Amino acid sequence: MWSQVYDPFHNMILSAAVASAPVLVLLGAIGIFEVRAHIAAILGLAAALAVATIAYGMPPQMAGMAAVYGAAFGLLPIGWIILNVIFLYQLASAKGEFDVLQRSIGAVSSDRRLQLLFIAFSLGSFFEGAAGFGTPVAVTAAMLIGLGFSPLSASGLSLIANTAPVAFGALGTPVVALAAVSGLDLHDLSAMIGRQLTPFSILVPFWLVWAFVGWRKMLEVWPPILVAGVAFAIPQFLVSNFHGPWLVNIVAAISSMSCLALFLRIWQPAHPMTEVPGEKKGGTARDTTAAVAPQDSFIAVRRAWTPWVILATFVFLWGVPQVRAALDGLWLLKLPIFGLNDLVQKMPPVTPAPHPESAIYNLNVLSATGTGILVAAIVSGFYLGYGATGLVRMYGRAIYSVRFSLLTISCMMAVGFITRYSGTDATLGLALASTGSAYPFFGTLIGWLGVAVTGSDTSSNVLFGGLQRVTAEQLGINPLLMVAANSSGGVMGKMIDAQSLVVASTATRWYGHEGAILRFVFFHSIALAVLVGLLVLGQATVWPLTLTVLK
Repeated sequence: MWSQVYDPFHNMILSAAVASAPVLVLLGAIGIFEVRAHIAAILGLAAALAVATIAYGMPPQMAGMAAVYGAAFGLLPIGWIILNVIFLYQLASAKGEFDVLQRSIGAVSSDRRLQLLFIAFSLGSFFEGAAGFGTPVAVTAAMLIGLGFSPLSASGLSLIANTAPVAFGALGTPVVALAAVSGLDLHDLSAMIGRQLTPFSILVPFWLVWAFVGWRKMLEVWPPILVAGVAFAIPQFLVSNFHGPWLVNIVAAISSMSCLALFLRIWQPAHPMTEVPGEKKGGTARDTTAAVAPQDSFIAVRRAWTPWVILATFVFLWGVPQVRAALDGLWLLKLPIFGLNDLVQKMPPVTPAPHPESAIYNLNVLSATGTGILVAAIVSGFYLGYGATGLVRMYGRAIYSVRFSLLTISCMMAVGFITRYSGTDATLGLALASTGSAYPFFGTLIGWLGVAVTGSDTSSNVLFGGLQRVTAEQLGINPLLMVAANSSGGVMGKMIDAQSLVVASTATRWYGHEGAILRFVFFHSIALAVLVGLLVLGQATVWPLTLTVLK
């Protein structure tokens, strides 16, 4: 048994600086020095191993097994999702279905701002609610590329859109995990998170279009943006407060898509934007103005949309707990990580009492979301006219196209798992937790930091949920507020975590430009996280009635 030490240098500032080294190496190599992502990930992994073993005294074999555990998690479930989404995308693209898809969306609106709104925010929220773990960014970025968006726009804007829905992603998995580790009531947490994120569900669509075209051109289409945001926010608030976390995004996304599509039947902008603006740096926009008129038959349009309808159906089915449990019943291997499982002990104040950390890898190929996507891709492939040989050939191409991305994600997840089991991430959280009366603000940033490091709101909640409750109780702050803020603040870190950057660059086939994507979204992530922190600070001091749990 090895016990974690959170202040190895007996100076929290110095310890936090050393603990942040792997993240700084990883993101600095990508964002500043523009090192290719898989090389940057290897450098970050080397830094994480050095910090864990030399500075924190973690036994080398434990650090190595934590890296193996993280790398395996990077391949399944995360890499498995990306591979099969790219497979489906290539199947549809090779048949020319994206041209038809583009024209069909043009029938709803030829305006690029509204197409972005519908796909990245409304449709992306559905995939986040059904599957999470990178699925919405992979799907929406691939669709935007097919519609003529530049790689930088498709990647960065998909990441910005995938924020407000993240807390209730994968049928509420982050909230369920947060309730388990914090010991707070699941429905109370769901209600509080819903209250914190509702205003941002209205703000994010405006922010998304502003990031795309600027303030003036965003104001030209403010009515449908407001419709999409309000139609999402109201169901999000009601379902999270009066039902629970499971169906929040599903109901809200369907409401947003339906209301936006209906509104655009009676309203169109006076000056439609039918071209995708080009960027000064990174990516090349493709002018598709000559092909936006709806000129395809109903059968052709149905054929173009069918693969994505099939995908949504299978992703939703694979996310239903009963279906997932049935598939796990057919085949699920729980593999304890030798030399790591129950041998690392978390210590106070991260946990109320010393607590051994489990390390069990779930080899759940059948119930993994990526398997549902693979089945959807195969069904779609046969529907589009591929034979078995053609599907195998296309799958080989998909594997080849994501080979470096899979390596990158495995290394990045290895970094995240080393920081988790060595305790360096807890050091960063404790440094922010020492801010006293300003803790509601900085505690929210702990969630943001957790997602930025681990790549998952669920992982951030598991990591810092207990710390948030302990710290809040010590400071006399409502623990429900701060535990919920960990998840609400965390969603804004989703757009800058290394895993999401690689998912976006892979989906847009723009691998090697993760640095450009990071620079595109970094300000937006920081700014939105600060706004969430200010809201939580206001809840703690100015608007205490918002802490009342609705029953």
